[in-house]
Amino acid sequence: MTSGQIRQSFLDFFAERGHRIVPSSSVIPHDDPTLLFTNAGMNQFKDVFLGTGKREYLRAADTQKCIRVSGKHNDLEEVGWDTYHHTFFEMLGNWSFGDYYKKEAIEWAWELLTKVWGFEKGRLYATVFETDDEAQQLWKRVTDINPSHIFRFGKKDNFWEMGETGPCGPCSEIHIDRTPDFSGGELVNTGDPRVIEIWNLVFIQNNRKNNGELEMLPAKHVDTGMGFERVCAVLQGMSSNYDTDVFTPVISAIADATGRPYEGEINQVAMRVIADHIRMLTFSISDGAIPGNEGRGYVLRRILRRAARFGRTLEMHEPFIYKITRAVVGSMGEAFPEIVAKQSHVEKVIRLEEESFNAALDRGLEIFESVIERIGHSTVFPGEDAFKLYDTYGFPLDLTQLMAEERGLKVDIGEFTELMEVQKNRSRQASTIGTGGWLAAGDVDEEASKGKESARQLEFPDALPQFIGHESLEAETEIIAARGNLAVLEASPFYAEAGGQIGDTGTLVINDHVFHVLDTQRGRTSNVLILDQPVEQFVHRAARASVDRKRRVDIQRNHSATHIVHEALRRVLGAHVHQQGSLVAPDRLRFDFPHFGKITPEDIRAIDEMVNEKIADNIRVYTEVDLSIEKARKIPNVKMFFGDKYGDTVRVVFIDEKFSIEFCGGTHVRETRDIGLFKIVSESSIASGVRRIEAVTGEGIQRYIDDQLRRVQHVTDQLAGLIEEKEMLQRELNKYSGRTSTPAQPTPRTLILPQNPSESIRIIEDQLAERENALEFETKQNLDMKRELSKYKVKEAGSGIEALVANASTLDGIKVVSSKVDASTMDELKSLGDMLRSRLSSGVGLLASIIDDKVALVCVVTDDLIANHNLKAGSIVGEVAKQVGGGGGGRPHLATAGGKDVTKLNDALHRTVEIVQSMLTK
Repeated sequence: MTSGQIRQSFLDFFAERGHRIVPSSSVIPHDDPTLLFTNAGMNQFKDVFLGTGKREYLRAADTQKCIRVSGKHNDLEEVGWDTYHHTFFEMLGNWSFGDYYKKEAIEWAWELLTKVWGFEKGRLYATVFETDDEAQQLWKRVTDINPSHIFRFGKKDNFWEMGETGPCGPCSEIHIDRTPDFSGGELVNTGDPRVIEIWNLVFIQNNRKNNGELEMLPAKHVDTGMGFERVCAVLQGMSSNYDTDVFTPVISAIADATGRPYEGEINQVAMRVIADHIRMLTFSISDGAIPGNEGRGYVLRRILRRAARFGRTLEMHEPFIYKITRAVVGSMGEAFPEIVAKQSHVEKVIRLEEESFNAALDRGLEIFESVIERIGHSTVFPGEDAFKLYDTYGFPLDLTQLMAEERGLKVDIGEFTELMEVQKNRSRQASTIGTGGWLAAGDVDEEASKGKESARQLEFPDALPQFIGHESLEAETEIIAARGNLAVLEASPFYAEAGGQIGDTGTLVINDHVFHVLDTQRGRTSNVLILDQPVEQFVHRAARASVDRKRRVDIQRNHSATHIVHEALRRVLGAHVHQQGSLVAPDRLRFDFPHFGKITPEDIRAIDEMVNEKIADNIRVYTEVDLSIEKARKIPNVKMFFGDKYGDTVRVVFIDEKFSIEFCGGTHVRETRDIGLFKIVSESSIASGVRRIEAVTGEGIQRYIDDQLRRVQHVTDQLAGLIEEKEMLQRELNKYSGRTSTPAQPTPRTLILPQNPSESIRIIEDQLAERENALEFETKQNLDMKRELSKYKVKEAGSGIEALVANASTLDGIKVVSSKVDASTMDELKSLGDMLRSRLSSGVGLLASIIDDKVALVCVVTDDLIANHNLKAGSIVGEVAKQVGGGGGGRPHLATAGGKDVTKLNDALHRTVEIVQSMLTK
């Protein structure tokens, strides 16, 4: 059977037994912050097991894309070296949500393996949790397994947990003995490749809480997971997963790209690692991950760099891993069409990463080899060097450990960790420094921040409020719970901060008492108002609630615009774009998304135009509420917000059924024309592989126009000043050169703008770009003129150098020149110093000028005095500078200094001979 046939036969088997065949969820669990990657088939059903969600079916089966590279389930170190561990793999699974339990799970597993797929019964072993008598008896009763092939194991092997917290329970594993003589019973759970686990039947009945305690779940469930690659190896008669048709197309592509055969341990290990890692990269990037410096992004970067290092084993020094993507797509694209759609994007991301790491990799390998040579017979690779490889050359620690282990060395992890902690502390200190930008939010009010946190933690179990803010901005209601200045309303028009949209403000009137609503936050059980005064005494009193209407309307404009720009970004930049964070405020919107490079001005203009076209089309914005999560997910092109946790039913916002459809609980305009106008005002990087755009709509457009006009005026004033300076410089140059020139034309000081805001923005931006270019041009021209003028001035001043030498003081045959000269820059003064030094046969020169109301000094010493008397220009000029309240230094033959007190310059010059005399004496 081919791998495709094996996958389909599994799904068909369970479909015949009443299971809904569901699609694999993303390997990036956007709605589960406890996981970096989807590591098991049950992840998408976690809410069902916890009793917080449900599905419209009680039985399901699928093949789930899984990644295990960190945390409890980490197989990275075994990948490539053995034949059956992978960072990316498929997990075939079947589930029961409070329906069937252990009996059916065991019975069907045995039937599929032995009757449908024809596994030899004598090669199969079952393990159960050490206290699970029920499972052991069921194996004996509903299957014909050899009773002596049923083993009990402890928590480590037969109690399954998804992570540190969450659903869990005892499990029963099925292992296959692939020894030639059926003698592998003693090798179960020993890590021997001849006897491996192929299917795990998990009986989920517990939840692991944050404090580590176990609690019983409301219902009992079945969650099974079968290693697809391992089953393919058994059914195809291969001793290694890498020899099945799951991997052979990828390994063949690597062999073709490298020109090396898949033979010998060195080549085979390298190719297996690369084949595994490119599968992981292809699927994770297709599902929205981007290599970066933190969290999930850093895992991808580690994996890619690990693959690149094994590429060096195959003598590959140019990017090539990205080319293998097409083999993965060709092999698995039919089962997972999303990687077909994202192939171009995946290749581009991997290639950019390869190119950025390649030069560092070669240099890092050289450093590694030099350390090996330096430490000699030591068995420890210094942690300091491991940190240098990490910090300077981007070598993940596990890559350095891998290379060290190949040489029989252990990395000093303790020292490495200490240095990492020092770096983290530096980063924390740096992060306290604020970031600027046109839309910088400013300082966070400490009291407001405390109020928000208190509101988020507030819990009123008996308060069951109703949000009516989609329909009305005012309500006759009552306070049903309060604590200090925090309150919960029975019926509330105030939207609580969620999904990037900030909370509503407004007023709450009780009798004649007016409370100002400063913010609205989501508490643990209800939406909580943050008021400007304590309100506890008014619980169960009637109140009139009013949302700040203008502010809400501005927020709605920006929220609807956020949905439109999300889709516009995808259409202009690529389908890899998805929301990784947002802010919807009354004055602006912010949108974060994965992208591998700076957005070009042309793309920004295209995005602006697309959004404004949709606004001008006046599309109706409508919602569908209380849709089942399963039904909503099947809507074509529907988008889910990053980080949001969805329940059984969801609200979906439509802006043109063929354009933007998103899960969203926020507030929106009724028609896109209400947005007014849209403009991206900034684009930046907030992390490796993550971009941020900030934009404005409605009244924010006028504020943007006013701000840009101020920028235009500022640049224009700078330009006018440069032109005046240019005319002055030209007049001075004309004195020396005898040339005449035409005065420069001044730039218009004001702009005439049309009534149309969109056209005004275009004119302002064009003018700003034009004037900034002119400013850059004039700045360069003036600098060139200053340099030319400086040459004339130095030449003119240089005519007096001979007189200075002729009038020099003499100390034991050594000439000492100390004089004030005319120089307008330090460069001019240094040039005069060089001229003086060339005229002195043996001597010291000290020249001074007043530049920008400060003393500038230069000292020169001829070579013979440096060699025979150890005189140094830096020491001399430093002593002179002290006389004028300054300091300085430099090289022995020429040094510079400065001082603040110009009134003492003449005295300092007179003391130069005395200073030189003292140094000659020493």
